[in-house]
Amino acid sequence: MQRTLVVIALLAVGLTACQENPVSGRRQLALVSEEQAQSSSAQAYAQTLNEAQKKGKLSTDAALNSRVKRITDRLIVQAGNMYAPSREWKWSVAVIDEPTLNAWCMPGGKMAIYTGIIEKLKLSDDEIAQIMGHEIAHAILGHGRERMSRAMAMQGGMTLGSIVAGRDLSVLSPVADIALTLPNSRSGESEADRYGIELAARAGFDPHAAVRLWGKMSSAGNGGPPQFLSTHPSPDNRIQALNALVPQMMPIYEKAR
Repeated sequence: MQRTLVVIALLAVGLTACQENPVSGRRQLALVSEEQAQSSSAQAYAQTLNEAQKKGKLSTDAALNSRVKRITDRLIVQAGNMYAPSREWKWSVAVIDEPTLNAWCMPGGKMAIYTGIIEKLKLSDDEIAQIMGHEIAHAILGHGRERMSRAMAMQGGMTLGSIVAGRDLSVLSPVADIALTLPNSRSGESEADRYGIELAARAGFDPHAAVRLWGKMSSAGNGGPPQFLSTHPSPDNRIQALNALVPQMMPIYEKAR
């Protein structure tokens, strides 16, 4: 009986804490406020850049930094048109000199891209725009805040469940992560692909570059684990979905050009 009450309480919290995303229209768990998400992201960003600087990992390549900023500035303008509150964000982009094939954008517009992905994949401006458009889409779609909320809900669920069961259930966390977190994260990745390619198109970057980019990622052996255990769609599925979006995005791109 007590265990049932805990489950009901958790479900009630989840339902009341869901909000409709103003960009996608999808309902999202929002236990963490936008202010909290941005504040914690700003602290994490400052710490990340500070550590990178101490290690001499912040790129000093003026031409590369200028190139990345020029591209992201165009995307930021379109992010503001897609999600008006982002016009007030304190946007920032850093180029981190590491071989990692990665880039990210935290809540509030704190961004980074790694030299590894640019150099190893020999990215064009259009392809960089697709990467950063995808990452910016994560931010304006509230995916960072959603991940924080899911983590908080899962942690709270495990704590309450342990009390009721009279034993530590934290060992079940990986199972809960696969069962609950990954499907939503894959959905978030697909959303970021969809809105990221549109952001790039609105900014005047070729939508075909999204397909080329993921072809390069696949060739680089960055496909990762099987799709059912991955937070990212497999490269083949991703390329297929992006290919289907290209005809819709071309008129936007042609108008922006």
